[in-house]
Amino acid sequence: MTFSIAARCAETGMFGLAISSSSPAVAARCSHTRAGAGVVASQNITDPSLGISGLEMLAMGATAEEALGRLVLSTPFAAYRQLAIVDAQGNVAGHSGERTLGVHALAKGTGRIAAGNLLANPDVPQRMIAAFEAANGDLPSRLVQALAAGLEAGGEAGPVRSAGLKVVRNVAWPIVDLRVDWHDQPIEALQGLWSVYEPQMEDYVKRALDPNAAPSFGVPGDE
Repeated sequence: MTFSIAARCAETGMFGLAISSSSPAVAARCSHTRAGAGVVASQNITDPSLGISGLEMLAMGATAEEALGRLVLSTPFAAYRQLAIVDAQGNVAGHSGERTLGVHALAKGTGRIAAGNLLANPDVPQRMIAAFEAANGDLPSRLVQALAAGLEAGGEAGPVRSAGLKVVRNVAWPIVDLRVDWHDQPIEALQGLWSVYEPQMEDYVKRALDPNAAPSFGVPGDE
């Protein structure tokens, strides 16, 4: 039903998550990130509160493994949940409960973790990790490339319909929060959104921090 990759960039301090699913608006429920704290993907018969609670734990200094252990103990339905966590130091941890749907798997790398359920095959998360490690560009670009590689490796057992990309850095809000909530080709659409947003990303941060130094929007009336 869902496949995702979460990662930290040690050079920039970015944390991010890319995700896709056959369900509508998957990123609205499953993607949880906080600057300086980490990332939590809460998926498979999703309980969004686990993502929220996980970020609180990470923000208070818990490691990925500590947060994961507490989350699993906090819910009577851990058997239904799949979780993937990256903490502030780049440690990772994952959980797939015994009632995770269909073919499911986790794959880990340094500062990154991929997870999936109801997959076409169990190799999808590892292919995403490999693609991320081979990719060029900044963290958002590598996450999008990894998500596309997951689809190419088989993705979900059925067609996906939504996708999202969420990235935080050194401000209180996500510097990237792009969603395709329902589309026949959501990952391709997400790639298109990112190609539009990428060259403007830093401009939007500048507009928030110092409007006097920010560039114009380049639209009629704001030349």
